[in-house]
Amino acid sequence: MTPQAICHAYDPNRLLDALMERFGLRSDKALSRRLQVARRVITNIRRGHLPIGASMLIWFSQCAGTSIDELRSILGDRRAKARLNCTLVA
Repeated sequence: MTPQAICHAYDPNRLLDALMERFGLRSDKALSRRLQVARRVITNIRRGHLPIGASMLIWFSQCAGTSIDELRSILGDRRAKARLNCTLVA
């Protein structure tokens, strides 16, 4: 993935496109097979119906052999810390 792909606006499509480029793929169908996720997951991410959560980002990182920080940068996630959304039970 190239530094030119890194931008400041949050855009999940940019991350999916960068992964396709990294793997040398031409279609979302091929990307879904490579990432071992349902094609509908990729489609829903592209349409903005499904956010890229922490567990998905970890999985993409493992599949791509790259750091989560690099993927977050491509994604446009500029938060200083990534936080899990959880509720504490007393």
